[in-house]
Amino acid sequence: MRVLVTGGSGQVGRALQAVLQEHEVLAPPRAELDVTDRNAVLTLAAWRPDVIIHAAAMTNVDGCEQDAEAAYRVNALGTQNVVLLAQRCGAELCYISTDYVFDGEKGAPYWEWDPPNPLNVYGASKLAGEWFVQTLLDRFYIARTAWVYGPGGRNFPRKVLELAAQHPSLSMVTTEAGHPTYAPHLARALVQLVQTGAYGIYHVVNKGCTTRYELARAVLDAAGRRDYPLEPITSYPRPARVPRRVELRTSTLRAVGIELPHWSQGVAEWVKAEGWAT
Repeated sequence: MRVLVTGGSGQVGRALQAVLQEHEVLAPPRAELDVTDRNAVLTLAAWRPDVIIHAAAMTNVDGCEQDAEAAYRVNALGTQNVVLLAQRCGAELCYISTDYVFDGEKGAPYWEWDPPNPLNVYGASKLAGEWFVQTLLDRFYIARTAWVYGPGGRNFPRKVLELAAQHPSLSMVTTEAGHPTYAPHLARALVQLVQTGAYGIYHVVNKGCTTRYELARAVLDAAGRRDYPLEPITSYPRPARVPRRVELRTSTLRAVGIELPHWSQGVAEWVKAEGWAT
């Protein structure tokens, strides 16, 4: 299988390359492939990939809120460019989307076919990317994931441990809940998914829904800091409005025989891989 991975230097891009070692892979980093440059993207048609996994994105939620034009340029129009590439070379496309396409107000887990209603620019721009994929392609996988973190990246678990090393205590919200998803687990699931031929929309997340507070506590505990003071709070000022609780059903993923481990296993693996374990 010949696979093109956009965003090759990101957390998911690096994890995908590790999983795809037995395949022919082209995974240019952002410095070598700007997905907003249509001409640069379309030149990759000459490589003739069988599958494109579109992992490149502007994922800084608050940054998207502060620069909506940049968010839509990357997440919506950049995805349009990758879709046009898939059209030109006849490749299947796997688009990595987000749980933030939902508003978190359902009061129950979201089905894959529930109507989206994003609260912030990040979610809306990623939903626009979904629109391009569904409108312009027949052979696609839309993989909605959440709270992704992986070895070597800037992410929530790393931020927690770095802040804990600098401050005597921390506060974390109990009013935002989602699925912490470990990039290597996500990558393995995506590679399995693109080999099924079962096109459609999927929720691809680690099992279990938890709060930011509970995730931070688990990270600290796994790193040997069980006694570190962590205060639960109900609000934290930030530019973007975020959903309160987005719990995702993974019905379509399980229907094709794919299931990710519990999120706590991902935390344990990340702490060990990053050398934080005591």
